[in-house]
Amino acid sequence: MDIVKCKEGKDDAGMSKDDLEHILSTLRFGLLVVYPTETVYGLGADPFDETAVKRVFIAKRRPFDMPLSIAVNDISVADQIAELDENAYRLAKAFLPGPLTLLVKKRPILPDIVTASMPEVGIRIPDHPVALRILEEFGPIISTSANVHSHPNPVEVEAAIADMGKSVATYVDGGPCKVGTPSTIVQIVDGVVEVIRHGAIPKEKIEDVLVR
Repeated sequence: MDIVKCKEGKDDAGMSKDDLEHILSTLRFGLLVVYPTETVYGLGADPFDETAVKRVFIAKRRPFDMPLSIAVNDISVADQIAELDENAYRLAKAFLPGPLTLLVKKRPILPDIVTASMPEVGIRIPDHPVALRILEEFGPIISTSANVHSHPNPVEVEAAIADMGKSVATYVDGGPCKVGTPSTIVQIVDGVVEVIRHGAIPKEKIEDVLVR
């Protein structure tokens, strides 16, 4: 178990080049990384490595029938793994990067284990320089809170360490999360838009940017 501390003055988003390479190597080897976002600390893994995804479920003690979301660094990357309509693009332009998860139809490239064989996947672009730098270099990673299932969401890395322990190979300490509230989840299926989890972005703001 390693801890990478992000500090001002380092090369990339508070990380040295060696720190960043260590994080990327952890993900490439199919192991788990805890990383900071603006909402809560996330638990990451390579979504295209089914063994790595299984490690996420096991580490969280999360039922395998509960889908996981994906973090990306740009909406163009999201379009490679999910189908985005006009409302999805409107919401992305208005709120991403930020505390919003779009639940949209997944593309076949994404393994079914990620979505518990459901047709939709949650897509998120976190508003945090460390997370975005990792995503820029590695590509999409799993996005789920870094806690044991049903435990409180961690807003500091120490809480994630206390909960997840040695099941995670690398913890990235980016300080306290600035929002500290889970993302709002908006489901978009066949043109129908519905807020299915209330979070950091109020429903009224969501509705203001949708196609009438």
